[in-house]
Amino acid sequence: MMSNGVYRIMKPCNEAVPGYLPGSDEKRGLKVRLAELKQSPMEIPLIIGGKEVRSGKTGKCIIPHNHAHVLATYHMAGEAETRMAVQAALDAGKAWAETPWDHRLAVFLRAAEMIRGPWRHTLNAATMLGQSKTVYEADADAACELMDFFRYNSYFFRQIIEEQPECLQGILNRMEYRPLEGFVFAVTPFNFTAIGGNLPGTPAMAGNTVVWKPASTAVYSNYHVMKLLQAAGLPDGVINFIPGPGSAVGPLVMSHSMLAGIHFTGSTAVFQGMWRTVAQNLAHYNGYPRIVGETGGKNFVFAHPSADIETLVPALIGGAFSYQGQKCSATSRVYIPKSIWPAVKTRLTAGIDGIKTGDVEDFTHYMGAVIDRNAFDNISGYIRFAREADDAEIIAGGECDDSIGFFITPTVIVTTDPKFKTMQEEIFGPVMTVFVYPDDDIEKALTLCATTSKYALTGALFARDRAAVVEMERRLCYSAGNLYINDKTTGAFVGLQPFGGARASGTNDKAGSRHNVMRWLSPRTIKENFSPATDYRYGLMQES
Repeated sequence: MMSNGVYRIMKPCNEAVPGYLPGSDEKRGLKVRLAELKQSPMEIPLIIGGKEVRSGKTGKCIIPHNHAHVLATYHMAGEAETRMAVQAALDAGKAWAETPWDHRLAVFLRAAEMIRGPWRHTLNAATMLGQSKTVYEADADAACELMDFFRYNSYFFRQIIEEQPECLQGILNRMEYRPLEGFVFAVTPFNFTAIGGNLPGTPAMAGNTVVWKPASTAVYSNYHVMKLLQAAGLPDGVINFIPGPGSAVGPLVMSHSMLAGIHFTGSTAVFQGMWRTVAQNLAHYNGYPRIVGETGGKNFVFAHPSADIETLVPALIGGAFSYQGQKCSATSRVYIPKSIWPAVKTRLTAGIDGIKTGDVEDFTHYMGAVIDRNAFDNISGYIRFAREADDAEIIAGGECDDSIGFFITPTVIVTTDPKFKTMQEEIFGPVMTVFVYPDDDIEKALTLCATTSKYALTGALFARDRAAVVEMERRLCYSAGNLYINDKTTGAFVGLQPFGGARASGTNDKAGSRHNVMRWLSPRTIKENFSPATDYRYGLMQES
């Protein structure tokens, strides 16, 4: 018998990070799990159709802050495994699409409760070790935000299907929310374990089946997310986990005629390449693939002369250097009026001097290491460029040490050129560049802020003058998809500050909102006429 209930889903509240105070149960439990994972190297298989697959071609998961330590060996997908994953997704599609929506959501709601319980330490420890996140950053991401995504997106799905058309006398209108026809390709980044769960998870909630390619530098934590979903009851083949080189996986997946969508977070260059590939294959596809992507930013803070320095400086430090600046939303370029710069500079350099960088298992450290050798070389190259430039000065940090881990100290560059290289290019590391503008040139400075970057992800305004806030908000209308007033550029909460930007920052489909969930549904309008016409002719067709 089919269930005929109309079910409610509790409106979620954002999960809070525990205190992890000395002597607390959560601190003891996490420390134990960290030690267990470090002492137990793993072999990570592909998971295709619910089965473990070993390709024989392998890579290493290392600890970025201790790069000699290998956490796991993981198998990488090649051509054969990629084709298997696509077929497994297609094979599972009909049964999953026909699974009642409440049963689909129940898998993810159960997973959220499992994270809150026995899986919290595992996901946090895996994220701390594999991605060099401090305890606060790891819990806010791998535990809290992943729970929030699963709970809020379930709630949003329920809201969406409630949206139904009006009916007239004798007419029944209804809207059916179907999954897309085909499969979804989820490509996830290294910097947020929660994104690793959300990008394949949200399409799956909506009834789609998914091929998931995680970033090679996040395979360790993402594998644990995959195992969590299996433990929560996710049917075989709904999500297929295939780490591997993008060059090996991407072209095969995107050439398939049943590609229905792409859910992506990563670099602008990769996303633009994927979009070009889709365009070239458009006539080959069964339908038009949905393309949803978030690709980074060159995020700004613009301070007005009336800005409160005591709140501005902590926002600069937190926005630029939490998780080593490896957030799409990290503060990267700053516009400060000359009148307050001396005070800001003093407080800023003093604050940075107090930041401890090192092994994230030491909870006193505010920063860990950057993710890998490529990131270290790229970021240190920008620092070297600034050090050698005549129109820039490094006033804090700038030290790079890769002897044990990939460590870069929080770095502040001050430039006299508002179009300086580090004011324009995304660095994705703990580097912030400041341009000091004359107070009476604020209009020009606002124009520079609005036009310097090709990105438009996050930005922040600092002012106590309300008229100034109104004007800056208006002037920077298209410069950020997430705009903060008297707050840092990072830390968006699922359901509260839906996240996404435009320009080169992506499609602005707002992860953490019903806008994103709707992208993975294909509505069908159904009209039933209880009194159909018996004649095609209109009365007005008669002559008097």
